[in-house]
Amino acid sequence: MMYFLDLLLLSLVVGLVGVASNPAPYFAALGLAMAAGVGCVVLVGHGGSLIGLMLFLIYLGGMLVVFAYSAALASEPFPETWGAGSVKTYALMYLFVVGVAGWWFWSGYGGWVVVDEFNEFFMVRGDVGGVSLMYSVGGGMLVLCAWVLLLCLFVVLELTRGLSRGALRAV
Repeated sequence: MMYFLDLLLLSLVVGLVGVASNPAPYFAALGLAMAAGVGCVVLVGHGGSLIGLMLFLIYLGGMLVVFAYSAALASEPFPETWGAGSVKTYALMYLFVVGVAGWWFWSGYGGWVVVDEFNEFFMVRGDVGGVSLMYSVGGGMLVLCAWVLLLCLFVVLELTRGLSRGALRAV
């Protein structure tokens, strides 16, 4: 399981390098969706199954908005893919910087603490106990975030509405 989680963390870094190194917004949005999904699987692997699922659903809504913006604002007919020379150069440079930073801060791998490590002392799982706190203390922020996501969706739909109307058609 530890090797699987290490592979997932490596996939997370590769997805983030794919976001940072690509000038085309189509492929950057795809890399961002991959990195968000892998990050949620890492959370699930460490015992936070409910929070991983909730974040994944929120990320799907956010990625829909990001992809709609990137598809609406991309005006190049032939975007550079991940196999282009400049993108490969930037990706190798970013991976080198991440590798040097990882080597610099390496202090031995001790593993991460799993949520259910002390499960004999608790009545419920660790991630389920946080749900009640999120809805009681953070309920207002949850409602505010839902409204902001809905507003972003309407803004994207207004920007990309039709041939004769919409803000992007004048550009």
